[in-house]
Amino acid sequence: MQMVVDSFRAKGKLFKKMQEVAPKELGIRNKIKIYKATDVNGYFWAIFAISQKSRLLMKDVHKFEEIYNKLCVFSGHNYKHKILFVDAPLCSKAKAAFKECRWKIQ
Repeated sequence: MQMVVDSFRAKGKLFKKMQEVAPKELGIRNKIKIYKATDVNGYFWAIFAISQKSRLLMKDVHKFEEIYNKLCVFSGHNYKHKILFVDAPLCSKAKAAFKECRWKIQ
């Protein structure tokens, strides 16, 4: 969580509240860190952090959309911003699909 907070702090974004959601609570088995946060303006943020060695492909875009939908149902509200922290290379088609689904990739 510290690297996520440091990354946003470097860009000048502060959060009032940040809470980690365990993947087990959403009924998924992926090794992913999920955070729900509220910024000082009152907007809700869904932050996903994933660390893997293999490339992110189109199937992963659909997987993250499903996880996002489960998070919306679990928390009871929609999120204004969807952020994906990834340290793996991205397929060009997957990158375009993430942009189309309004994901911000960092």
